[in-house]
Amino acid sequence: MQADKKSLRATRALSILVADDEPDTVKTLAALLADAGHVVHTCTNATFVIDAIRRFKPDVCVLDMVMPRKTGFSIVRDVFALHLLHRPVLIALSGVFTRPCDDIVAKSAGFDYLVRKGTEPTDLLRIIDHLAEVQVPPAA
Repeated sequence: MQADKKSLRATRALSILVADDEPDTVKTLAALLADAGHVVHTCTNATFVIDAIRRFKPDVCVLDMVMPRKTGFSIVRDVFALHLLHRPVLIALSGVFTRPCDDIVAKSAGFDYLVRKGTEPTDLLRIIDHLAEVQVPPAA
């Protein structure tokens, strides 16, 4: 069953950075999130993610956990080292960390959520919709 367009629209637009070394994943997620009413920035090179965070000041970062040159884990450490007044909500995106216990690994590394690649895109949209509704910035 397909949801109608109105139910896919966010209650407020968030600024979202999507970072993944797979261009098709980035394009797909960017289109999905833009269709839901969000402002989406993209990055396919992990070494530029911190610069993109500084530049765009996203509300949310969707980060692939396994990228060449830098992992999502090291990017999260870099985000915390920025000492931002309002850090973005950090969502790990992974096709490798798929076991239930990997949620704990992601959270202990500093991610707020873990979304597994290959799951329904509505899993990510549900998290994003919740964040748009609560309108509370994450803890710094």
